Amino acid sequence: MRKILTGIGVLAVLAGGIYAAQLWTGMKAQARTAAFNKDIENIFKGLQKYKERAGTYPVGSNLEVAKALNGGNSKGITVILGTETKVNDKGEYVDPWGTPLRVYFDDKGVLIRSAGPNRRFDDSNVIDCDDIIRSN
Repeated sequence: MRKILTGIGVLAVLAGGIYAAQLWTGMKAQARTAAFNKDIENIFKGLQKYKERAGTYPVGSNLEVAKALNGGNSKGITVILGTETKVNDKGEYVDPWGTPLRVYFDDKGVLIRSAGPNRRFDDSNVIDCDDIIRSN
């Protein structure tokens, strides 16, 4: 009987540890998603300020957009983002998982895409697609 109770106790501790690890992982993912949303809002505000001053959004890749917002443009415009938005060594805006964001423009606004936790840009019909897409 003692062995059975010991075995049940060990299983309970293991189950509790697994639950705690899953809870921690979930909390960590929520924190990263919250950080991503904050960064994206700052980028949207910066792009809007740039457009108000220049008349158009900056054009080009993530790196070219980041440079344009930081004064690397022919119009002499520098936009201060509300917080320190994360960039990689190249100067590209990155998501909380370290992957460079993809920035798309059209006549109506801006779309920013993150590869998400798996750090891979997935097609929307992939079952485990975890990309995060925001538009203004």
